[in-house]
Amino acid sequence: MPIYEYHCDHCAQRFEALRPMSQSDAPMPCPRCASADARRLVSVFAAVSRDGGGSRLVAGSSSGGCGSCSGGSCATCGH
Repeated sequence: MPIYEYHCDHCAQRFEALRPMSQSDAPMPCPRCASADARRLVSVFAAVSRDGGGSRLVAGSSSGGCGSCSGGSCATCGH
């Protein structure tokens, strides 16, 4: 089962929930205030590996120089 990230629009709490994919967009009550105003966020991930020369490569991270590209192909950052 995947872990989904949610944000409560009522109290600004950010939380995770382990749910089946079929329930990913179903209402999820906030664990802090019990409001039903939580919405699912788009999650990002980071994968770290090394190239043949031992240099560290990070893929899929939102902290790179291409944050506005959302991990896709982007002419402004050369990917």
